[in-house]
Amino acid sequence: MCNKFPGPTSYKDMLVFRLQGCPNSPGAGLHTQNQYDRVTPMVFLQAVLPYVQILLSVLLIGAVLLQRTGASVGGAFGSDNFSTGFHTRRGLEKTLFYATIALGILFALSALVNLLIS
Repeated sequence: MCNKFPGPTSYKDMLVFRLQGCPNSPGAGLHTQNQYDRVTPMVFLQAVLPYVQILLSVLLIGAVLLQRTGASVGGAFGSDNFSTGFHTRRGLEKTLFYATIALGILFALSALVNLLIS
């Protein structure tokens, strides 16, 4: 089995090599190209999905960090913190809240797809 990519021939060859290993190893090239010599959508998805997950995770972390926290240090030790914990979200804060939920759902779905195709 070879450890080096044979050379910069095309993006398609790079995807096939990354997912299948050495081009002349047994089983190489199976289910990677269709009859029109194009990379199948599954191979493309397997190659792109890790980068999509990295992007979604960075966006999700940023969205969580940008949200306002209503809990103070005293809330961790059992003191009454109800006066500052509840408020109505309006404007950008509401949009950021819904965007965080959507990013979390997209990240969970991408992880599920990654589990199913690998």
